[in-house]
Amino acid sequence: SQQFIMGPKVEAFEKAVCDYTGSPHAIGVSSGTDALLIVLMALGIGPGDAVITTPFTFFGTAGSIARTGAVPVFVDIDERTYNISPAALRRYLEGCRLTPEGRPVSPGGQVIRALMPVHLFGLCAEMDEIAAIAKEYKLPVIEDAAQALGAVYPSKTGPKQAGAIGDFGCYSFFPSKNLGAFGDGGMVVCRDAAMADTIRALRNHGGERRYYHRMIGGNFRLDALQAAVLNLKLPHLDSWSAGRQRNAALYRKEFANGGVDQIVTLPHEPYAGSGMQNHHTFNQFCIRAPRRDELIKVLEAKQIGHAIYYPLPLHLQECFAYLGYRQGDFPVAERAATEILALPIYPELTPDQIAEVAAAIRDFYC
Repeated sequence: SQQFIMGPKVEAFEKAVCDYTGSPHAIGVSSGTDALLIVLMALGIGPGDAVITTPFTFFGTAGSIARTGAVPVFVDIDERTYNISPAALRRYLEGCRLTPEGRPVSPGGQVIRALMPVHLFGLCAEMDEIAAIAKEYKLPVIEDAAQALGAVYPSKTGPKQAGAIGDFGCYSFFPSKNLGAFGDGGMVVCRDAAMADTIRALRNHGGERRYYHRMIGGNFRLDALQAAVLNLKLPHLDSWSAGRQRNAALYRKEFANGGVDQIVTLPHEPYAGSGMQNHHTFNQFCIRAPRRDELIKVLEAKQIGHAIYYPLPLHLQECFAYLGYRQGDFPVAERAATEILALPIYPELTPDQIAEVAAAIRDFYC
């Protein structure tokens, strides 16, 4: 068709994502990071503002906040889920003074304008508690669901798809994701029609018709080729997630053999008793491994794939030194960064391969 940018393929994929997630509006964009950025732009967040998020996530989460001129404010994570801790979030906000309108103000003097929880590794954050806190402090919730499309959260009001719980949800279709494109791609979902229209304009340089611009946006458009690929793959997402869940269960069985599960910490599945199939979609299968760096050398020698998520928390990154955080400010995130190790979990992994990975780890510790 020669329609490479936007067009019917993108519109068809947007509709498919609406149908899949239950969101009324979906806007295809150029990447998961740009999805976060464009939502912040649509909310008018910029210099003098702050957004609360987690220090233990991919750089794009906090980087998108900083790119608007706003300040990323970090809150420590839960020890077991690695998602932002609602208790730590509440403690932080209770220590903030409030504007006359009831909005919290950071110690640096920035008005906190939003919360950005991350559904890390395919597990939803504790969104009922986060939503209650957000409502109390009049803060919109921007879900970073880059790793969690297809994950379902057992809300008190019924099961909800990751990204379709808060005010905005942002997805990534980076090739390594559970639903990956053949390049970069992203998506924003939201409930509000006016905000959806604003995001659609912002992704195309702020123009609602060609060469006429009522706001300054950017080139955040989704390629039609990527949308065509994703539209073909989306119907398979749940079966691929089931494959990852099956492999996670096999890992648990293998690690129980010999008591390795008493040495390494396996992924927490807090919603396993909810009756929902996709309570965890295992975008990554991350263990906490004592003497991790020594174990990595063994895996490398045996040519077993692995990865570290994430070796340095965001508050300790050089580019965020201006924020003034120090080692020890977020001890849970800092400990996780020294121990977490991702193992192969892709759906096509065979039981024999899983047994081989587990045996290598068992031999190392036992």
